[in-house]
Amino acid sequence: MTVIELGPSYDSLNEAALAESGGVLLGEAVHAEPPRLLLDLSGTRFIGSRFIELLVRTWKRLRQRGGTMALCGVQPFCSEVLHTTKLDTLWNSYPTRADGVTALAGH
Repeated sequence: MTVIELGPSYDSLNEAALAESGGVLLGEAVHAEPPRLLLDLSGTRFIGSRFIELLVRTWKRLRQRGGTMALCGVQPFCSEVLHTTKLDTLWNSYPTRADGVTALAGH
């Protein structure tokens, strides 16, 4: 399982920051062994539509490999966005990184 901590730079609307985060997430979706990805959003206070698109693309690549993706430490605004867009039904979300690691390890 791979854990990626997404900090404040990942919630940026800056194209360069999005491209960098996209490279990291999509690369891990293709190469992680086993194909289980836990995204730690405890340092991310805002997510926009471009970042949501990146999450969906990452998740789809993992699914193509029979993998899974989960979130942990989702902050209130981000949780609200995920709930409003119904994306909270696609990914399990855990309050802490330890909870997410435990859950994905048994998956």
